[in-house]
Amino acid sequence: MDYIKVKNKKIKINTLTSFKEKFKSIRFKLDTITEGYFFKKKKGINTYFFCQRVNIYQLDENNKIIRCYLNIKTEKFVFRKRDVRNILILPSSVNDYFKQGDVIAFYS
Repeated sequence: MDYIKVKNKKIKINTLTSFKEKFKSIRFKLDTITEGYFFKKKKGINTYFFCQRVNIYQLDENNKIIRCYLNIKTEKFVFRKRDVRNILILPSSVNDYFKQGDVIAFYS
């Protein structure tokens, strides 16, 4: 499993590849999430049936943050952008740590 470092804390990242995994993601999870979710080759996402607030980051091919959507509630759309190649979802507790233009480093 991969992880990222946030303020000397490791956050586990689940990479979702199949259609079923991407569709399910964190939908209908009532417990507060403590891990992140990485969607390869995905440009947009909706937050229908997310039972909690999350931070959504749109990344380019080099994992540089293009857009940040912080503390997004349920039933919202994050529309496709031209340069976006991947999406990263993190818990809302990681608020204001990453900014637009930062490069996210994944560790094994």
